[in-house]
Amino acid sequence: MANNGKPAVVLLSGGLDSATVLAIARSQGFAVSALSFSYGQRHSLELEAARRVAQSIGVVNHRVASIDLRVFGGSALTDDIAVPKGRAMEEMAHGIPITYVPARNTIFLSFALAWAEVLQSSDIFIGVNALDYSGYPDCRPEFIHAFEAMANLATKAGVEGRQRLKIHTPLIDLTKAQIIRRGLELGVDYSLTSSCYDPAPDGAACGECDSCLLRRKGFRENDIQDPLPYRRTGGRKQP
Repeated sequence: MANNGKPAVVLLSGGLDSATVLAIARSQGFAVSALSFSYGQRHSLELEAARRVAQSIGVVNHRVASIDLRVFGGSALTDDIAVPKGRAMEEMAHGIPITYVPARNTIFLSFALAWAEVLQSSDIFIGVNALDYSGYPDCRPEFIHAFEAMANLATKAGVEGRQRLKIHTPLIDLTKAQIIRRGLELGVDYSLTSSCYDPAPDGAACGECDSCLLRRKGFRENDIQDPLPYRRTGGRKQP
């Protein structure tokens, strides 16, 4: 599909969800500009994955914004805090885990809003999910609706009536299995993605963090093997 539609900004982390959202935006005819972040996260593998996904699916432009959230810390993804492993699904459904990065989606959406105004775009896509997720407060519909309302008061384009921003959340009511199924229908190559919170230096996923467990559950429910390599706690890779 040619990139000749309306411009849209898609937040692209390089993970399974954002890759699916990018494919959805492209399938709807948007001319996509992808935005990723180097924010002081534990590893750069997800940025490498974002570049692979952007190239595979096709975007007008892919930018990586650099901000260092390590100056605040407070998260296992930006501080010297162990990533939780082996949590049961019931445990994930309660409370907010230490992998939550304070205000991350608020910050990311603010950057996306700025770029959307420059691109004269009224559409931002983000891969938040309110079903199979780890309890993050900035993945809830209430947060998205509130940010969208604020965003339409916050820009010159909005005040002048040239922009009515819409934040698209096509995954918000889907299970991980449904997200994977939709992505496969759109031709997403999930071997290009990276979801693990604590991967090995060679990129192998740990298989035990919340993100890995939810991802593997989604593939298992589709009776499909996850194309990513996983390692056992002893360091040996597993399929």
